[in-house]
Amino acid sequence: MEAGGGQPRIIVGVDGSAASVQALRTARALAGPLDAAVEAWACWDVPAGFGIYLAVGIEGFEVAAKQALRQALADAFGSPVPPEVRGRLLRGSAAQLLIGGSREAALLIVGRHGHAGFVPGSVSSACVSHAHCPVLVVPAQADASDGGR
Repeated sequence: MEAGGGQPRIIVGVDGSAASVQALRTARALAGPLDAAVEAWACWDVPAGFGIYLAVGIEGFEVAAKQALRQALADAFGSPVPPEVRGRLLRGSAAQLLIGGSREAALLIVGRHGHAGFVPGSVSSACVSHAHCPVLVVPAQADASDGGR
């Protein structure tokens, strides 16, 4: 699907984890053959029990997400970031925002989190279950200690 009739886009959920860095690399590898732009989405929100945070200030959550996005892009691509890759910082639930964004995306890519590598994390599970476009769940790069799985 193309957003507004323009260039197709691949949305990548970025949280700073090794899996999201690998998801960014995968998105860039697919962007060329799909003639797509890549949008790296870092989502942040105020944790439950937000009352105390509102009194102290919520800017730290946004700053942390912005730094995680910046670092993930640097880890994935070095400097400069490829021109077809753009970062976006959004406030709200990662699962809800990514699912909403999937309405106008050609592909949604998220990193795999979860327990012992067998159960996907809540964001990737929600995206797989509810996205409006194909979803690719990417693990962190395999290492020798896990047998390449």
